[in-house]
Amino acid sequence: MRTTKKLKELYDLVDGIDIAMFTTRRTDGHMVSRPMATQVRAPGADFWFVTSTTTPKLAEIENDPHVNLSYYRDRNREWVSVSGTARISRDRAKIRQLYKPDWKIWFPNEGKGRDGGPDDPRLTLIGVRAHSAMYMTVDKPAPLVLFELVKGLLTGKDPDIGDVKKVGSREFTGRSRRSTARKASTARRPVRRRR
Repeated sequence: MRTTKKLKELYDLVDGIDIAMFTTRRTDGHMVSRPMATQVRAPGADFWFVTSTTTPKLAEIENDPHVNLSYYRDRNREWVSVSGTARISRDRAKIRQLYKPDWKIWFPNEGKGRDGGPDDPRLTLIGVRAHSAMYMTVDKPAPLVLFELVKGLLTGKDPDIGDVKKVGSREFTGRSRRSTARKASTARRPVRRRR
């Protein structure tokens, strides 16, 4: 399958699901996930999210930028899992570009410019650069999916629900996996002095 077709298929799945389980690693090493709404695509990242300046996830990202985004559609069991690197952005121009009035639900009016509008100082963006993704598409009607699940239960064989596909870092942006991984690992690596 051509790269552009796989990327379109992946993004179509994400656009149809809206909410990602956004996973970060806490400073104690344990992982934590929370639901976050995926924003419209825009230059600078493969996936954008909005959050508050006071959320603990920002410290988690600063400590370890490696994240996972997972999406699941219950209706037909399609799913997406994206591994990537997150970065925090307080760029007002980018916030204005991505801004939607429904953000005010999560940023109530507290006065003094903290009104949930595009210039609210609490608004912070998280951009995720994808390293790789796996996803499953299902082109069967729901009764056939159910049949495959029951058949798998009775026979002990994996049900044939849909097609699992992979997208690598080169397919996202033409970046090589090695250079992306090197940048991410050197960002956290402590400097060692020679004795």
